[in-house]
Amino acid sequence: MRSLFLCIISITFLAGYVHAQKIISITVSEGINPATAEYIHQGIITAEKKNAAALLINLNTPGGLLVSTRDIVSNIMKSKVPVIVYVSPMGAHAGSAGVFITMAANIAAMAPGTNIGAAHPVDMQGKSDAIMNEKGTNDAAAFIRSIAEKRHRNLVWAEDAVRTSAALSASEALEQQVINVIAKNIPDLLDSIDGKKVEIDGTEKIIHTKNAEVEILQMGWFQQILSRISDPNIAYILMMLGFFGLLFELFNPGAIFPGIVGVICLVLAFYSMSSMPVNYAGVGLIVFGIALFLLEVKVVSHGMLAVGGIISVLLGSLILFRDSPMENFVSLSWLLVSTVTAISGLFFLFLVVMGLKAQKAKPVSLQNNLVGRGALVVQRLNPEGQVVVLGENWRAVSVSGTIEANAKVIIKEVKGFTLFVSPVAE
Repeated sequence: MRSLFLCIISITFLAGYVHAQKIISITVSEGINPATAEYIHQGIITAEKKNAAALLINLNTPGGLLVSTRDIVSNIMKSKVPVIVYVSPMGAHAGSAGVFITMAANIAAMAPGTNIGAAHPVDMQGKSDAIMNEKGTNDAAAFIRSIAEKRHRNLVWAEDAVRTSAALSASEALEQQVINVIAKNIPDLLDSIDGKKVEIDGTEKIIHTKNAEVEILQMGWFQQILSRISDPNIAYILMMLGFFGLLFELFNPGAIFPGIVGVICLVLAFYSMSSMPVNYAGVGLIVFGIALFLLEVKVVSHGMLAVGGIISVLLGSLILFRDSPMENFVSLSWLLVSTVTAISGLFFLFLVVMGLKAQKAKPVSLQNNLVGRGALVVQRLNPEGQVVVLGENWRAVSVSGTIEANAKVIIKEVKGFTLFVSPVAE
């Protein structure tokens, strides 16, 4: 009887423990980049510290950087807590890099109406050299085969996803053993996988997720900023703003604000581009073009330096990112490149035109500026005295006899610092 009582208490205690399990939930709904990799790594660390039953990654991504994807897969494989990847909500997809992440999970799940696949690597421009493309594809295929083998998933389809951009719906993915379960929502998912066995550090572990408490871990504000700028187009805009900020600081020494903004933009731009296949010849051409713009203001070249700067910036922008079959990432927008180049060129050509107009303008001397202006007598002219013109006191000589104070006069001639004036009536 006593043994039965202890058994009931133990079961009750264990049931309460199971029900008290916690799930750490994070959401990845954008391109895969260094900030995303850091966010997922933070989620794994948090789940381990809180002794959570599992980490749940809600995934909806078009793909991203393979370098960051490798970091994410490595962290998932080394995780001491089970990792669940749930492609959701309805209409979401795990494309490109998302395929690697989904297949690396201990438990892969999809919501109805979602799809997975098309993991063929492409370069920054959507094309690449045939040999480099084959190398990149073979490397990515070997990578995903190793993941599928480790997680006991469909190895043949995994390789097809890389080599032929194969894609599956949720039901097809379940049928072909690419995922473990289809779930309508998170509660349905947690109920479906409760009691499943997963492999952690080479040992089997049963996960208890039914009625588990779901704790949401949001991406930090700084990670959100880094995630937003980890886009080639944003990085390009930041780089150009940085260069022009420093350029304006050189034009107006002591302005301070353009220089500060320029440095901040450049630092953020180079952070963003640090994980991208940047072609430093492109960066060099852009810097050279900016230098030509600067020289155009200092050197009279009748617009030749500005034209050279426009061409240099345009060519540098077009080759800013190397052809790399290893990266699934978007290319620079042609509209953005042409707009930035056009604005830069028009601005500096405007400066050139204004400079040429200034050169053709007649020189303005002190005499030309004062002759014909009105003045007020402040000290009687007999014939000498003082007048006020443009708020300044001048020595004046009357050419028309004595002129009393407070009378208005017209400047007829300027010799040195002496004005020759006559009454307004004349």
